[in-house]
Amino acid sequence: MRAIWLKAVPFIAAVLLAFGALYGVYHHGVSVTNDDWQVKWSDRDTADAKAKTENEAAERAKEQAWQLKLDKVTEDGQHAIDQATGDAVAARASADSLRGAADGLAARLAASQAGGHSCTAAASAAASRAVMVLADVLKRSDEISGDLAGYADQSRARGVTCVQAYDALAR
Repeated sequence: MRAIWLKAVPFIAAVLLAFGALYGVYHHGVSVTNDDWQVKWSDRDTADAKAKTENEAAERAKEQAWQLKLDKVTEDGQHAIDQATGDAVAARASADSLRGAADGLAARLAASQAGGHSCTAAASAAASRAVMVLADVLKRSDEISGDLAGYADQSRARGVTCVQAYDALAR
């Protein structure tokens, strides 16, 4: 029985050697293929990183250009708002002189009516009260219209600024 094993050992060894050689060739092929794929993946990852960096730089440049446009539009809009505010202040000063003139006219009318005949005193008192009411209405309406004009000018300037900012970003 020992002789059979001794005769089979070289065949078993040859088969094991053949399987070992085949496995070695297979393992070498797998490692070479994996190395090839690893090189391709590394090249792809490098290309992706480069493209990402270039895209980020391009988008950053676009964003900075948009921001510069928005800053310019905002600055122009602020100038328009400041101009509207200045115009409102100037109009208010001009209106103050108009209100002062109305007050002066009402005061002169009241003073001229103080010394006169009793017959015309009642009529002139009614007329002076009407003039004073009208002067007061004129003063209030002028003050309110000046405020409304200032608000309208500022609102228009803000609206124009908003439209320009939208147009700058939409292009």
